[in-house]
Amino acid sequence: MQTNQQLSDLMALDLGINLINRRPYAKEVFKWQDIELLPHSSTDTLLCEIYEWNGRNWRTTNNNLIGYLFSGEQLNTVKNQLLNIPKHTALIPDFEFTKDSMIEYGLSLPSLFNIGVNGNINNAKNFSVRVNGVTKSRITNIDSPGIEILKSFSAFTQSKSKTYRKNIKFNYLSISLFYAESVEIFLEKESGVGLDVSFQTTNVNVEAKIDTDTKKHFVLKYSGNQAPFAAKFTKGKDFNVE
Repeated sequence: MQTNQQLSDLMALDLGINLINRRPYAKEVFKWQDIELLPHSSTDTLLCEIYEWNGRNWRTTNNNLIGYLFSGEQLNTVKNQLLNIPKHTALIPDFEFTKDSMIEYGLSLPSLFNIGVNGNINNAKNFSVRVNGVTKSRITNIDSPGIEILKSFSAFTQSKSKTYRKNIKFNYLSISLFYAESVEIFLEKESGVGLDVSFQTTNVNVEAKIDTDTKKHFVLKYSGNQAPFAAKFTKGKDFNVE
């Protein structure tokens, strides 16, 4: 298996960037792997969820492809299969969201990792989130439920063509979901500045390496059922699990 450094070197070579003495930035990793930050997620976020793209942001339609393809007990079976698809090492290097990228993405970014931000990020001298041990779940055309989904989707585009065109063809489906094994939070601020971070501790082990009025360094390690932070999308009309 490739090491974290080998993956960083490969990414730097492919993108033509310099990674001397720094971690890859989130935008670099996302560009390299063609993945997108989710607008929000929870532990029940599934593969094959349907998203809209407005030219700047992703937005979930609150629908999932399998809701159009199956019903009754078969729907419950496929839903449970999606929930239990195993996660494997994503083979992307550990990376970092800098203060600037966090401001760009907005406060939705920390919330994807169960991190609460109390105050204005702009008031921080330094604020970053490092993502470690990324894993990925995906659907394939050689395992269940991918086999059943692809077969039913092909029939659905013909038998329910109006519904397909209206709800799926020009929207996007999540075909891979990405999870963090752990994240590290670094916060540095002036004394007395009203800025702090908080955490949800369900299935999260929090280690405080530094916790003072001006500097904080927390490590959050996740266990149990996790919420994904990013996805790979494909347009409905191009959907074909791999």
